[in-house]
Amino acid sequence: MLFWLKRVLVIIDDFRSFTEDILRVSATPSEKEGLLRSLEGLKTFSYLEELILDNNLLGNDLLLPRLPHLHTLTLNKNQITELESLLDHLAEVVPSLQYLSLLGNVACPNELVCKEKDEDDYQRYRYFVLHKLTNLKFLDTRKVTRREREEALVRGAFMKVVKPKDAKVGE
Repeated sequence: MLFWLKRVLVIIDDFRSFTEDILRVSATPSEKEGLLRSLEGLKTFSYLEELILDNNLLGNDLLLPRLPHLHTLTLNKNQITELESLLDHLAEVVPSLQYLSLLGNVACPNELVCKEKDEDDYQRYRYFVLHKLTNLKFLDTRKVTRREREEALVRGAFMKVVKPKDAKVGE
């Protein structure tokens, strides 16, 4: 059985398991357009395998419960600006993650979203993500290549995107 709760897709194998626990997942939307800010209700779904959280208000304070069976996570078009802390958190709580998509977030440099970014910025981002999440098979819309994985092992740690200070150059 398939249910849409606000902006969270929930797939239920047994309709009898549809209890108050599932309703708590959607009980934390923001007042603005019913978009999610919290994922606290997911802790009762430890066998969850796929989670689509696109187009919400999830930010740097995003905390997922431990979901050992989660293999697919999409967080497209949210408010995530800090990549390293997110990746460290995901490595800890979703060890089976194989597909991740962060498109449309500031943390994902993409020339289609931000004119100051180019393909080199995006490739550095991919190396850094693959360095942190070594089990990924797909990142955003592209399959992870053997060459990318090798490069991530060698140089991924040095590909961290550093935010520039607000001060002007030369001051």
